[in-house]
Amino acid sequence: MKKVVVILGGGRTNGNTAQLVEAFMKGAAEAGHQAELVSLNKLNVNGCIGCNACRYGKPCVQKDDFHLLIPKIKTADLIVFASPLYFWTISSKIKAFIERFYCIAEKDENPPLGRYEKYPIHDCALLMTSADNFFWTFEQAVSYYNFTLINYIGFHDKGMLLAGGCGDTNGKPQISKTIHLKEAYDFGKRIYE
Repeated sequence: MKKVVVILGGGRTNGNTAQLVEAFMKGAAEAGHQAELVSLNKLNVNGCIGCNACRYGKPCVQKDDFHLLIPKIKTADLIVFASPLYFWTISSKIKAFIERFYCIAEKDENPPLGRYEKYPIHDCALLMTSADNFFWTFEQAVSYYNFTLINYIGFHDKGMLLAGGCGDTNGKPQISKTIHLKEAYDFGKRIYE
């Protein structure tokens, strides 16, 4: 059994991304994993302000809800980042959450790729939805995911589900008219096969 933490960064309460996450978590739970949802819509997590207090042995100076999430981050086997596509990339809520990993980094005496810190290493996955479904729709989001989470922080990629074509941005969620909910369920169920 793996501990799976899904970070939902934006979207409507029962929107396309929320439905995608629900299907993924159902599959993961049926495979015997412990799946927990953390909705950044219900929490206050600010982006990093670059003060570097954490580099001098002090806790992050920001007094927001990120501190509540640190134990979940450190004990998770898999962190799933779930976001609607906003302006061709991940939501600002997810980006702010990722930026705050800076305050839980530790000094690395032998840093790879020129970085000077090491992070708690986990598996990670990406779930995204969008109204558009062009060949380039998720290009910027995928680039950020690969560069930041995989190459820089050092997480182990367990895959992505990029659910395009989920309906008009001004209309009701239409993910149920696609195959994406089944794909998400299967992804969750088979993530550790």
